[in-house]
Order: sequence, then C-alpha cells, then structure tokens
Amino acid sequence: MGRNRRLKKRLWRLRSNPLRRHDDIVEAWIVLVMWTVVLVGGALSGLVTFHAADEVFSAQRTERHSVQAVLLADTPSPSSTVGGARDLIKAEVRWTTADGTRRTGSTLVETGKKAGSKVVVWVNAAGNLTYEPPSRTDATLESAVLGLIATVAFTGLAIGTGAAARYRLDQRRIDSWDTEWKLVGPSWGRKTS
Repeated sequence: MGRNRRLKKRLWRLRSNPLRRHDDIVEAWIVLVMWTVVLVGGALSGLVTFHAADEVFSAQRTERHSVQAVLLADTPSPSSTVGGARDLIKAEVRWTTADGTRRTGSTLVETGKKAGSKVVVWVNAAGNLTYEPPSRTDATLESAVLGLIATVAFTGLAIGTGAAARYRLDQRRIDSWDTEWKLVGPSWGRKTS
C-alpha cells in the first residue's frame, strides 16, 4: 500500500485534481518528452559522433604512411625557446612514392637542419604530403571529446526547445488569465480609486 502512495505522489501531475487545467497536463508531457529526448537522444548523438570520428581517424591511420624525404635547403638555426619546444619551419623536401616517382613539396621540418638531411614525412595513398594521423590513444581521446560536445549540443537544443514550448504555454496561460480577469473583474462590487 505504501508503495502505491509513493508512485501516486510521484505522478502528481497526472492524477485527477479539480484544480488541474489542460495546460498542466500538456506541461507535464512536455517535461517528460524533453527529458526522455535529452537522455536517449543525447546518449545516441554522443555515441554516433564518437564512432564516426573513430572511423575517420582509423581510416587516416590506414591510408597514411611515413616515408623518408631529403631536405632540399638549409633551415635556420633554432631560436632559444623556454621549455624545450621544437621549432618547426616550412621547407622544401623531396621523396619517392611507392611506384618510384620522385616528388617535391613543402612541409614542416625542425629548424637547424642542413640540406640533404633525411626527414620523415607523411603521405597519403596518392603519394601526396599530408599530416601525421593521430595515434590510437589520441584518436580515442579526440573522438570522446567530440562525442561529449555532440551530447552537450544536442542536450542544449532539446532543453532549449522544451523551454520555448513551456514559455509559449505560459504566455497562453497569462492570456487566458487576462481574459478571465476582464470577465470577472467588473462583476465585483466596489472598486478602489
């Protein structure tokens, strides 16, 4: 018996009440649908985004590979930086593709290298220069962050839509109260001046 009372108390908006208006039921359904969409839709959007990003990063790791390239010109000496950060500069390099074709292009290399030095560059399946793909750990972390961003964005959109619907419902209630007040107000006896 006590369990039924608790359930009834939790579902207070849906129970019969002479003061309950139709708008109260509509608002209860809006809130219920909004939170269902937030929980289910937010989780789904996060998971879908995570898996899509993870597939893209996996495809990048499969397609891209590193090759040895030769630096064509000297790079300036490194500037003194605090914290030991690497100085990178854009420089011309030459590499050989898998089919034996020699190519030339510019990419970021460390400063302080002499012409003819060997550098590692990343190329795609077509043999064009590209960036190093993220490692499996970095890709998982970035996919998780993108999934979290998608979840937060979807949740914000759902809550904003629910808030807009409830705002419109409140405006409708205020208009209804105004109409009722105009009908009832004059029938009251005396008015203050």
